Parts: sequence; structure tokens; C-alpha cells
Amino acid sequence: MMMSRWMLCGSAVAVIAVALAGGVGLHRATALTPADELVSHRAVYELKLAQTRGNSPAMSARGRILYDFSGNVCDGYALQFRQVSELDNGEGKVTLSDLRSTTWEEGAAKSYIFKSQNYLNETMIDAVDGKAERQGDKVAVALTKPVDKKFDLEAATVFPTEHMRRIIAAAREDKSIIELPVYDGSEKGEKVYNTLTVIGRVIAPNERVPTDAAAGKEALAGLKRWPVTVSYFDKAAKSGEQAPVYAIKFELYENGISRALVLDYNDFAINGELTSLEVRDTKPCK
Repeated sequence: MMMSRWMLCGSAVAVIAVALAGGVGLHRATALTPADELVSHRAVYELKLAQTRGNSPAMSARGRILYDFSGNVCDGYALQFRQVSELDNGEGKVTLSDLRSTTWEEGAAKSYIFKSQNYLNETMIDAVDGKAERQGDKVAVALTKPVDKKFDLEAATVFPTEHMRRIIAAAREDKSIIELPVYDGSEKGEKVYNTLTVIGRVIAPNERVPTDAAAGKEALAGLKRWPVTVSYFDKAAKSGEQAPVYAIKFELYENGISRALVLDYNDFAINGELTSLEVRDTKPCK
């Protein structure tokens, strides 16, 4: 998870699924086969504090992610995402964060439409509305919220679903490292992250059988999965060695479903357990 930043988690998508492959015909919709298609599904992840590090104060955290993904390469991919999080800093201050996001990405990754609202303690603190399109040697972005603004991104920039497809394609080819700039419309619609994806050894279908909502799902039977870590770096930061802003870890199935989620924010980490999974028939291309 296409997913996330605990308080301003616009990357869901990331995620996460989070959010979200080259080598399988990304820019030619007719080149995709049913085996390459990402499955439509609705997943719920229950969030809880995994650990704190360094001088982080004692704290508690809980929350939930709703991830609803649908579509196909001909009609494009739609995502409805919501993350509600409650963070207690250990000193009596409790903060409630509620991020709501809807996106649509064209099947060949040529255009991307995004809307989000971020609430803090039930008060909306920002909203983003915009569109990005590939135009030759650039990606053109037009925002209507929070302000009217247009700007260009480098042509190498990918959108969340394309990013996911590239991760799956690389995993199938036994590659272990991918580096890509990713744009998801988060952080007031102006943020681009450099990402480093590390793909671990393949997990066979009968190996380490899940005990969460993925257990016994016919749509996952016989599918490989991989442990994946995606680290997000601030592309606007000065060059040189830098720590990631945050990282997302998960087990990724070949059809795009993720489980065993971990959101790592350096000072602390959050576990996301897959507690509900509804797999729907993916509408085939006409």
C-alpha cells in the first residue's frame, strides 16, 4: 500500500498497497494478458504500534486502512483509500487523523487523476485536486486545489499503479532492486519521491501459509509472493546520502494484493494486519 505518512499519509497507496510494471506492456494496453492483470479487491488493515526507536517518547497508536481497488488495463484503475489513525504521544495528547483519497490511473499509465482530503481532529486541514498527463518528454501536472497551479515533472516519473506493476514484473524476473521517482498527488499535490524498492526471495504458495484474511482465499491459491520494502526519499532534498522519509514493507502477491504491512516512520513503526479481504472478478477488456 498504492499507501502513507502517519499524519499526512497521502501515498497510500500507496500503496500500499499501498499503491501500486514495466516489461508487461504498460504503454500498450492490448499487450497485457489476463495473468498480468491486477485483481480488483477490497482490503482492510488494522493498524497498531509495532515499536519506537531512539529518544521517541512512550506512545500508543491504532487505526485502520480501507483499500478498494478496481478496474483493468482498458478502462483504467480506480482506487478508494481511507486511513483513520489515532496517535497518543504518551503525555495525554491524542491526535485523530483521517485521510480520504480517490484516484484513477489510465491503463497505459498516460494520465492520473487524484483527489484527497486530510482531516485532523475532525477538521479538514487540506484538500488536493488535480491531474497529471504524460506529454512527450515530460509529465504535465495541473492542480485546482489547494491552489490553481501547473508544473512539469521529468518523463521518468511513474504513477502508483505503474509503480506496482513494475515491482511485480521485476520480482518475476528475479530482480532485487528498482529505483524510480514516484508521483501520487500527495503533500498538496507537489511532492515527488525518489523510491528504492528491495525485493526479497520469492515465497512459494505452500510456504509460510498466512494466518490473516489472506488464508484460504481461492484467488491467492497457487500464487507466488515476495517480501518488498519501498523506501521513499525527498526528491527535492540536497544531493548526497540521506535517510528515507519513511518506508513501507509488505508481502506482495503476483496479482497486486498485499499483506503483512509495516509502515516505518524512522522514530516509530506501525503494523498493518490484513483483517478483511474481498476479491472481486476483474472485468476483462472488451
